[in-house]
Amino acid sequence: MSSLPIGATRASRRDDAAAPASAAEINARIDRLPATRAIWTLVLLLSMGGWFEFYDLFFTAYVGPGLVKSGLYSTTTASFFGFSGLGAFVAASFAGLFIGTFCLTGLADRYGRRTLFTASLLWYSVATCIMALQTSAPGINLWRLIAGIGVGVELVTIDTYVSELVPKHMRGRAFAFVHLVQYTAVPAVALLAWWFVPRAPLGFDGWRWVVMFGAFGALIAWAIRRRVPESARWLAQRGRTEEAARILARLEAKIEAQHGRLLPAPVVESAGAQTVTQTRFAEIWQPPYRRRTITLLVFNLFQAIGFYGFASWVPTLLVSKGVTVTHSLLYSFVIAASNPFGPLLGMVIADRIERKTLVVLSALAIAVCGTLFAMQTSAAMLMFLGVLITLGGTLLSVGYHAYQVELFPTRMRATAVGFVYSMSRLSAMFSGFMIAFALRHFGVPGVFALITGAMIVVMAAIGIFGPRTKNRALDDISH
Repeated sequence: MSSLPIGATRASRRDDAAAPASAAEINARIDRLPATRAIWTLVLLLSMGGWFEFYDLFFTAYVGPGLVKSGLYSTTTASFFGFSGLGAFVAASFAGLFIGTFCLTGLADRYGRRTLFTASLLWYSVATCIMALQTSAPGINLWRLIAGIGVGVELVTIDTYVSELVPKHMRGRAFAFVHLVQYTAVPAVALLAWWFVPRAPLGFDGWRWVVMFGAFGALIAWAIRRRVPESARWLAQRGRTEEAARILARLEAKIEAQHGRLLPAPVVESAGAQTVTQTRFAEIWQPPYRRRTITLLVFNLFQAIGFYGFASWVPTLLVSKGVTVTHSLLYSFVIAASNPFGPLLGMVIADRIERKTLVVLSALAIAVCGTLFAMQTSAAMLMFLGVLITLGGTLLSVGYHAYQVELFPTRMRATAVGFVYSMSRLSAMFSGFMIAFALRHFGVPGVFALITGAMIVVMAAIGIFGPRTKNRALDDISH
């Protein structure tokens, strides 16, 4: 490919690029973009919004000991549905996530990725701030549920947004990078919990300081909104092809300036990207989506037990192994610090192996290392195996977040993913009670027996029924 000879040539090319185009042509133009700084900047900005959502997801584990210490909650309860127990706090988190993903993510297909991204981030921030000021378990549970609604909408919207912004050859790396940024929130919340939870600075319970920090997401919401354009794929799908072409032309101009060369001509590989302004929920139950929907429903129902069964209970499980509260938070920080390393590994391998293979191997690692964790008493081995379980969990997350958005077309991507993903929220909501019940009656080995069984179902569902997606155009996968 030759370098651009003169500015006029570049301007002419840009005018052509901004001309009206079909949805299939818009998608083909995106898929031939090189992985330049302009693309990675957009991914980074979306990741920053998601950072606060991950902070919210994982502070559940790290403020747990503080909530118990303050007398607001107990670690376990006599009854299965004990709303004064820590399991109720975990359940409230995932009840909100379920409502958000099941009921509201379809709004991103109607009103756009950008609008819902901003609205959900603001929703979460305000609700989290109010939650930090509550003085009773019912009040905390209520606002935890409300905040969870915003988080549930945000996470699905980000996945949908990223899958549509990046070309096919870097989807795996893009999702790994998103998780790399987002997972830095985990050691951040673990470190803050280690500092604050055992104390009460200025007479304010330490867990409240940790929660309040997560509300800062509102401060960057509008800054991100100004710099991230609407999804060109979504605009084209809605019949707004001229607007999509203008947005894409501006991005192409930046990429050509950074790349120093003209972009290659797009090759329309699929005619499946038809303009559709409305879609029906019932379509996900029709071929070829019915089998994918059922597979992902089963997958999400069980993966959440394994993933959050450990991630949301790390300090509490360590305390049950005889570790003191202060030391459990220190050990948990060491384990949490390993979270970004899974996505780092994912950036190397995510586009080299099939997404379904990554999911299956990650689930296997969680099952094996979790079984070994339950047998240990040594602090060093508990931390080492905790790190390995965490790496398996983060790679599982990288794999399935990229995978499930690839299996549905643009016109209903957020709606379908929100529906299947909501099963993980429903499962995680009850997993709080299940883990608490297993911990009370069977100890840590019982907890990991539950997790191992869940991971076996995960491996079977994706390994047997999941389609291949590596380096395929979204339209080709959808059809």
